[in-house]
Amino acid sequence: MSDERLLRIGLPKGSLQEATVEIFRKAGWRVNVDPRGYHPDVDDPELWCMLLRAQEMALYVAEGVLDCGLTGLDWIREQGCEDRVEMVADLVYAKGGMRPYRWVLAVHESSDVQGWEDLQGRRIATELVNVTRGILAQHGVEAHVEYSWGATEAKCPALVDAIVEGTETGSTLRANNLRIVEVLFESTTKLIANPKAMRDPWKRSKIENIALLLQGALAAEDRVGLKMNVEEANLPCVIEVLPALRRPTISPLASTNGEEWVAVEAIVSKTEVRELIPRLKAVGAEGIIEYPLNKLVP
Repeated sequence: MSDERLLRIGLPKGSLQEATVEIFRKAGWRVNVDPRGYHPDVDDPELWCMLLRAQEMALYVAEGVLDCGLTGLDWIREQGCEDRVEMVADLVYAKGGMRPYRWVLAVHESSDVQGWEDLQGRRIATELVNVTRGILAQHGVEAHVEYSWGATEAKCPALVDAIVEGTETGSTLRANNLRIVEVLFESTTKLIANPKAMRDPWKRSKIENIALLLQGALAAEDRVGLKMNVEEANLPCVIEVLPALRRPTISPLASTNGEEWVAVEAIVSKTEVRELIPRLKAVGAEGIIEYPLNKLVP
């Protein structure tokens, strides 16, 4: 196959890997990862995949080594690539669930630090070295910023005065008696593309189609489908109870014994189902079926 019909895509290796492979599966691509390899097999002859650390992805996309890739906004900023890549899609998921990832400035609960200005001459540990130095410069603060190779929370206050660390829930920070001083920004996974690749009509179409289906898979994560049979006389009560993405789908059923019945179908939130099904049953719905969704494309 010629390069004109081959899209080079980078998938994040590490904490996001499993979640990314699962989202691609729901979007329609089967990605098989060899634990010892870096080139996953994918059931699409138009895709060439490589696993890379999310921290490196933006640079390879910006330089055109890859046409597109998935990585966090945090690492795009850390690599200084926000103006060198195109942000194709915002994909809200992280290693622990479907939520943004917050980067925070944190200190030990006994610390007197209340803001960036209090860090003058102090020591800070973080993986986000360039971003942290940039924020300190904005505040006119000179501090020592060192790269943390892991276990960042454990270093404060024994080794450093503060940390800049990513968190989803804040539970690890609290477990280490750390206090959040400030939230720097929220980071989500981004599908990014090389500007030159986006000027190629075929590659642009392929990348945008991938974005559409990935967003559809994520939109379906917290929703399910409901089907039920309803006697027409009870239909107004069922519709009043039933939330839907827009309006429920209603189809006539073959009449029996002179009674008119319809089939009703709707997409609803997963969190509503446990209360919704008993209410639907109470107002006359029968044969209620709940089914999972792979994609929801508005």
